[in-house]
Amino acid sequence: MYKRILRPFLFLLNPETAHILSLKSLGLVGKLPFGRSILKLFFKKKPKNLERELFGIKFPHPVGLAAGLDKNGDYYNDLAALGFSFIEIGSLTPNPQEGNPRPRLFRLVKDRAIINRMGINNKGIRYAIDRIRKEKPNVIIAASIAKNTTSKLEEDIIHDYMECFSLMYDFVDMFTINVSCPNVVGLQGLQDLSFLSDLLDPLLDLRRCYETYKPILVKLSPDINEIQLNEILDWCMLYGIDGIVATNTTRSRDNLKVSKSRIEAIGNGGLSGAPLYEKSLAMVRKINEHTKGRLPVIGVGGIMTPAQAKEMLDAGASLVEVYTGFIYNGPAFVGKIIKYLSDAKR
Repeated sequence: MYKRILRPFLFLLNPETAHILSLKSLGLVGKLPFGRSILKLFFKKKPKNLERELFGIKFPHPVGLAAGLDKNGDYYNDLAALGFSFIEIGSLTPNPQEGNPRPRLFRLVKDRAIINRMGINNKGIRYAIDRIRKEKPNVIIAASIAKNTTSKLEEDIIHDYMECFSLMYDFVDMFTINVSCPNVVGLQGLQDLSFLSDLLDPLLDLRRCYETYKPILVKLSPDINEIQLNEILDWCMLYGIDGIVATNTTRSRDNLKVSKSRIEAIGNGGLSGAPLYEKSLAMVRKINEHTKGRLPVIGVGGIMTPAQAKEMLDAGASLVEVYTGFIYNGPAFVGKIIKYLSDAKR
């Protein structure tokens, strides 16, 4: 039904309009009497022998939703009804920000891909906290946090992350530190180890002030070189970062089916979807090999089929996240992955 009726209709709309309409429709269903129960009946599959414990958290199965879909934490319980094991909200910044000018979201249908230059548009960390206070999550929540675009100086950038981290600490289960979004000027530069250590050290120190331990993960770009990656991994293992999210979107435009003129017309932005998969898979393997499996990885980027989700797990990922695959495959996608993984364990 989704691929034959709903997706063709949604793909007639501007991608950002379709995104907003889809989420609002899901939220509306969730507010109906027994709405979420009906969604669970159709879409939420009972995993068989897929439970795993990571970071001291018990995940019912390894499939979560990547950051960027539920930016402000408006729909986490509705999305949980579709079967996700965990939801990553955000990225969230200390202050609300509009993001980049529209148009800023583009479909590459032939490539089963999306290019976005949203610019981390969000309503700010306090809005998300208010949402969580009003509606208790019934799913594991990760918060992706980032700096405001207006923060340029090192001390301001560090303050942004510390503010988000401290304000949100009591309301989520784990954190992803987004230092790799290609759509915010200067953000990818935070992956330089000298700056990254200056950023993460205060967060690790701040965490010691809390009674409850919350995992801290770092989200990396698929475009960094192997030397830079290994330096980051060594530092993370030495100083107590809990894991890596691999990967963010890519600036690469290699091997696309869409015309070169179309790509030039779109311009800058991070590419997600099928063309990203091999880069993300390779990076998960590199991380697993370099750390000898001692640093957990959430594999994300271009997972478009259940078989690819399994391949990502087999490559060393402890958990996986989907986003663009969810857009192209629809709300039954999570259940199909769970069934495939369950069948593979028989």
